[in-house]
Amino acid sequence: EVQLVESGGDLVQPGGSLRLSCAASHFTFSAYNMKWVRQAPGKDLEWVSSIGKRGILTSYTASVKGRFTISRDNAKNTLYLQLNNLQIEDTAMYYCAKGATWPDKSSTGERGPGTQVTVSS
Repeated sequence: EVQLVESGGDLVQPGGSLRLSCAASHFTFSAYNMKWVRQAPGKDLEWVSSIGKRGILTSYTASVKGRFTISRDNAKNTLYLQLNNLQIEDTAMYYCAKGATWPDKSSTGERGPGTQVTVSS
């Protein structure tokens, strides 16, 4: 059974930073593209960012480009998302998910329980 466990979410002020982590297990992490998706209150799931199997290819939705950075450590089976210059509209539950064929910009896929990011002054 695929296991994805996100962590690192918190309450931060606008302009603040967070680093999200996703620990993966029970599948060959390095064999999959991975991604982050998020769901804001009352809204649909939204694709945020994807990363290729070796961590070289990356892609971002326009609203986070230049502020968020996706990365991975295949030796540690861990996916990361660095969130800088956070804005109120970034408030959401963030999920890591297994990706499909590159470039996967969908919000679907097996995902973890999520970690809450709240941006508020």
